[in-house]
Amino acid sequence: MFKINEDYLKLPGSYLFSTIAKKVSAFQAENPDKKIIRLGIGDVTQPIAPSIIRALHSAVDEMGEAETFHGYAPDLGYAFLRDAIAENDYHARGCDVQADEIFVSDGAKCDCSNIQEIFSSDCKIAVCDPVYPVYVDSNIMAGRGGTYSTLTETFSDVIYMPATETNGFCPEIPDETPDIIYLCSPNNPTGAAMTKGQLQVWVDYANKVGAVIIYDAAYEAYISEENVPHSIYECEGARTCAIELHSFSKNAGFTGLRLGYTVIPKDLKDGDVMLHSLWARRHGTKYNGAPYIIQRAGEAVYSPEGKAELKEQIAYYMKNARVIYDGLKAAGYQVSGGVNSPYIWMKTPKGMTSWEFFDQLLKNVQVVGTPGSGFGPSGEGYFRLTAFGTYENTVAAVERFKSL
Repeated sequence: MFKINEDYLKLPGSYLFSTIAKKVSAFQAENPDKKIIRLGIGDVTQPIAPSIIRALHSAVDEMGEAETFHGYAPDLGYAFLRDAIAENDYHARGCDVQADEIFVSDGAKCDCSNIQEIFSSDCKIAVCDPVYPVYVDSNIMAGRGGTYSTLTETFSDVIYMPATETNGFCPEIPDETPDIIYLCSPNNPTGAAMTKGQLQVWVDYANKVGAVIIYDAAYEAYISEENVPHSIYECEGARTCAIELHSFSKNAGFTGLRLGYTVIPKDLKDGDVMLHSLWARRHGTKYNGAPYIIQRAGEAVYSPEGKAELKEQIAYYMKNARVIYDGLKAAGYQVSGGVNSPYIWMKTPKGMTSWEFFDQLLKNVQVVGTPGSGFGPSGEGYFRLTAFGTYENTVAAVERFKSL
């Protein structure tokens, strides 16, 4: 008789964004005449940049000729893309990251959930609170969560590091020593970003206690402040304690194309065993690589034309962020974020829970956001709005907020 993995049963309800989608679909079915403005899920709305589209077309044509056809991709990804990543994302910023330390994948979501496989099942994890829910969920599925408390909405074996208004939405070193530390900067959902000095504290701490930092840099392209690092490898000592995750979804609009990468320096070891080797083994066994045509599109991201076009797209979304921030603040709401990130983090009004506010917005003004409690217990009483909509819908959504 087969048995299920009972760790899945520890997860409360369904995945956050699946729950939101069901609620929105049910409301739309009952109110087909209502126009819903979606500022919830972090999906982009602007089309793929022209230079990237040309690269896709060219790669598709290559696949139609025997001389230029490509089958399985190399385990780590094609050298043309890994070289472009190493030069533009790291060497240009003075970071010591080599092309053969970069693993190309189909997105940061898969990598941040799969990376836990190379660690012992009894490793203690620490996560920012609030933060992207996949970090916790994937570790619960692997048996690292302990028991779930419905009173605190926490798992007993997970160390939650509150990132709240009192500490500027940046986590502090926990009292209990973790083995694996998940950091996301700029943070999803709060939009807060750590300065280089704040991040250096974490690097020094991880090296001191022998912990590994899994650093999610999915939103680094939106950083505008000079003292905020784009990579953890800008910090001294990061090569011996940090793994970095990147996504092409938010900087280049690849949510529908799927492309990302993970960096594991060869200096990161457990005794004589390189974590690089373990991830390479896992990568080669369980993954057949991102498609050739998508990796060519990724290469075009780093072309002069691609950089210029994507700079305009990011400016478009950050203009939306400013519209939301200024509009809600003028309407009397307490808001933060929107400076180094395309997310606005707002306090729910009149002591409402985050799901109560979600329901009120959907019912009364047909605007969809994301309840803060879905990102962790410290997210209760807050609400996330995304700047990835169109400018017209963003302006209209703010006007609807004001009507409340």
